[in-house]
Amino acid sequence: MTATAPPDDFDHAAALEACARGERFALRQIYERESRWLLGVALRIVRDRDTAHDVLQDAFLQIWQRAGSYQRTLGSARGWIYTVVRHRALDVQRRAGREVSVGDAVEGLADALPILHDTPPERLPGELRALERCLARLEERRRECILRAFVEGHTHEQIAQQLATPVGTVKSWIRRGLVSLKECLS
Repeated sequence: MTATAPPDDFDHAAALEACARGERFALRQIYERESRWLLGVALRIVRDRDTAHDVLQDAFLQIWQRAGSYQRTLGSARGWIYTVVRHRALDVQRRAGREVSVGDAVEGLADALPILHDTPPERLPGELRALERCLARLEERRRECILRAFVEGHTHEQIAQQLATPVGTVKSWIRRGLVSLKECLS
């Protein structure tokens, strides 16, 4: 698979610690590095581009204000950042009175994929090791589509174009792959 995600040399934890010290450049670095993917997470939950942008802005304000609560020993800094965005999006969705669909709940599994991508297997908590194991069991095209969508932040249309495959097929592979992940983890 062709990876378009940024190189793995960025220290998310150090950036969060710099944010906690009030160093604004660190928040800008996190934003420049992750906003594309974080917007994708928000968009999958709220299903409206303008609302997703608002969620992202609010989430970055929360990241800035709460960076001091991040603890390296409790998990991946990148995962912490993604969790802030996901929770903010879910809060907005709930306040809007819209229920999160079954599809959204299944897709929620994929919010953990960037954590898998950034963390050595021996440092993963048990549930993430299980997710990694289940991901390895998926048929290759489904796994590739899921990783392109949720780790690299590509849209269904971009994935379809990259794989020279119809958009409907890509959507189906992602949906079926996520359902398989959910079954494997239950």
